[in-house]
Amino acid sequence: MTDTSRTFRTEPRAPDSVAIRVRGLDVGFGARLILQGLDLDVKRGEVLGFVGGSGTGKSVLTRAILGLVRKSAGQIQIFGQDLDALPPRERQAVERRCGVLFQQGALFSGLTVLQNIQAPMREYLNLSQPLMDELARMKIAMVGLSPDAAEKFPSELSGGMIKRAALARALALDPDILFLDEPTSGLDPIGAAEFDELIATLQKTLGLTVFMVTHDLGSLYSICDRIAALAQRKVIAAGTVAQMLASDDPWVRSYFHGKRAPQMTPPSPAP
Repeated sequence: MTDTSRTFRTEPRAPDSVAIRVRGLDVGFGARLILQGLDLDVKRGEVLGFVGGSGTGKSVLTRAILGLVRKSAGQIQIFGQDLDALPPRERQAVERRCGVLFQQGALFSGLTVLQNIQAPMREYLNLSQPLMDELARMKIAMVGLSPDAAEKFPSELSGGMIKRAALARALALDPDILFLDEPTSGLDPIGAAEFDELIATLQKTLGLTVFMVTHDLGSLYSICDRIAALAQRKVIAAGTVAQMLASDDPWVRSYFHGKRAPQMTPPSPAP
């Protein structure tokens, strides 16, 4: 059931540049195209909610941007850099500016929370163990976990704790862009609202650009500056919550005005 207690985001930021630019993107598996001719801009400093029906390719787009899925056509730029045109060292430098919270957390089951957070540090940085311990514990505190969570294994954590531990790992390298894949799935309405509040606080404090794949209408309403909708293999609409609610596109209207959508009225524009 959708939590209707969350309100619209009423203080949109005004990003002045594009963090992620996707043009003419095609991604497929075998003869089946999942994304075709897709265009998308994610503005620097915004929280963009990305929505679409199940199986339409939302997570595929995330993985294509991150270079985890091969594209067959199109261009992807991050901070103005065409990743395909960069030498390996420079591409890695751009990729390090991205942090990812995968769906269901994707923590390493055989590692403690502390070790999970340190995994990116070990791969990309040359730090002493005491310094990594200190930094990882800082990330644990940053996401609202208690200090004793550091020595726990994923099997000892609740669903909400797994989300927070995975978020701490996503923040391990102090990224500029944070990718979130269904961050509130599996959480009860109170836990989802608290996680949304955490994301909003971290975004503001750290100046993050956030790309969030979600089905949670409460998250879209409460923390997103803009929303982009995926259907028919491409982005069919993008704009603020108010603009999406006013859209004439049949799929967008069905999504935002359907039976499970909360009855919410967008805020009036500031004078």
